[in-house]
Amino acid sequence: MTNSTEIQAVKNRFGIIGNAAPLNYALNIAIQVAPTDLTVLISGESGSGKESFSKIIHGLSPRKHGPFIAINCGAIPEGTIDSELFGHTKGAFTGALDDRKGYFETTDSGTIFLDEIGEMPLGTQSRLLRVLENGEFIQVGSSKVKKTNVRVVAATNVNLIEAVDRGKFREDLYYRLNTVPISVPPLRDRGFDMELLFIKFTSDFAEKNRSEPVELTEAARKVLTSFRFPGNIRQLKNIAEQITLLEPSRVVNAEALEKYIPKNQSSRLPALIRQFGGQDSSDISEREILYKVLFDMRKDVTELKKLVLGMLKGGHVSDEFVHENSRLFQDLQSDGSGLSSEIDEENSYPIYTKEDDKTVVTIDNLQGKRDNVEDITHEMEEESLSLEKNENEMILKALRKNNFKRKYAAMDLGISERTLYRKIKQYDIEDEK
Repeated sequence: MTNSTEIQAVKNRFGIIGNAAPLNYALNIAIQVAPTDLTVLISGESGSGKESFSKIIHGLSPRKHGPFIAINCGAIPEGTIDSELFGHTKGAFTGALDDRKGYFETTDSGTIFLDEIGEMPLGTQSRLLRVLENGEFIQVGSSKVKKTNVRVVAATNVNLIEAVDRGKFREDLYYRLNTVPISVPPLRDRGFDMELLFIKFTSDFAEKNRSEPVELTEAARKVLTSFRFPGNIRQLKNIAEQITLLEPSRVVNAEALEKYIPKNQSSRLPALIRQFGGQDSSDISEREILYKVLFDMRKDVTELKKLVLGMLKGGHVSDEFVHENSRLFQDLQSDGSGLSSEIDEENSYPIYTKEDDKTVVTIDNLQGKRDNVEDITHEMEEESLSLEKNENEMILKALRKNNFKRKYAAMDLGISERTLYRKIKQYDIEDEK
């Protein structure tokens, strides 16, 4: 276990700001794995600082004097990524006028950082797996096997296990990459680190532009720390620099700070967003959270109605109990001496009473009138599915409108394409083209 002095020395060397426990834990793992040649998989949200960890691992390794290169797999077109990573020979494809070395050849004896590894095409994944297992690769257009001694550090902001389940990522490659996992915490889970980073960014920007750094009032600090920062450190830096440049006053209050915070991102969602459906929080919208809450509430209400019906049938509900818990029985209206003649406006169920008085009589005493009793529990179950049915119809409508092009259908629905894919799978929606 790395001690706090070593961790602080690494922070000073690589410019890491903060002292949150999740951050220190991730740094501890990076420091311990750096001297080895093990493959490392860094996971974390976009903008949380994954590339900084790759530089720490390289800088503390025996390869520190070798080359280091960072590649964003999602930014390279699928048709050229093999050539970029493994090189090509002259005439291998249109435009290949000369032989070209790939990154795995030019970074021999060094470290290659593959960011957004989840966006890598399946064909390229097969080539990468061979490099990781044997240190061998073949240039595009060639049949000659070449060797390389490169350490691979990969990073992702998506759930690779889910990508494996969807057939978008090779399972064998996932386990080969995930030799040592490092989880970089999102900014919202780093507490006071937010303020330290804000001070750092405003001071650096002010010094660079020869101006005075800004300060936050106590109320402004609370606004800052309550913001979710979906863009993490990158977003915080942008906001800090905007405020330093544009705010006339060097003391920023809460009202001034809120002008720089996007309104649609200002709410701090509960921990549920990080657990909902086992998904990464970046793949979940507030509307989905609301849908889940509504579904759960509707389910609870339906179960309560079933319970009340059962109690009524058994004759276990007294007037006194209903009166004392009137808010619980909102579907039941007291007439002062007994229960109402209807339980629900939509699902009516008559309560039988004696002719000579209005006291409640249990259904068990009405042997001759049992044929009049209608079981409506199936209607309540259908009610709980109505919202789900509407969502299914909305997805189908959007897909048909956009000729089943999921990208544009997702834009119309206001959700991510990945979320739309999950909904299509959930409702078993087939392509009608």
